Amino acid sequence: MSLKNVNTVLVAVCALFVLYLGLSFILAPEASTQGVGLPEWRAGGGDGFLIMKGTREFAMGLVIGILLLTGHRRALGWVLLMEAVAPFGDMINVLAHRGPLAAAFGIHGLTSALIAIIGLLILRETRTVADDRHRTASITGTAPTSDSVPLRTAN
Repeated sequence: MSLKNVNTVLVAVCALFVLYLGLSFILAPEASTQGVGLPEWRAGGGDGFLIMKGTREFAMGLVIGILLLTGHRRALGWVLLMEAVAPFGDMINVLAHRGPLAAAFGIHGLTSALIAIIGLLILRETRTVADDRHRTASITGTAPTSDSVPLRTAN
């Protein structure tokens, strides 16, 4: 299985998971806070903020999915690195509020690390494609294509 295929599966799972998290916070805000390392919210005690968090999570999942489906893999890698900041911030929040270390590092820290690793794998994959384009251009004497064009590989 090629690096591109492995990366595609990892990104698809990541996008579906983020979409699921977002929908969970939108549809069942109180239930979604259980086990994340912060005190549970009482019913009606700010679930509007949780729905807002869910909407943002859902939007993040849509961005990942759209970049994957449209083939903008280099942008996808950068977006994944950027989105790894959200669970990292959640980890810091849990630690700052003296939440369980297992939740801080095991849920949020691990999620952040996995998203960042997937982003780096995508960037590694697309760097190879970009290097090949520049190498081919120097051999043929033509100008390399713009980096703004989506990088698509044959695999």
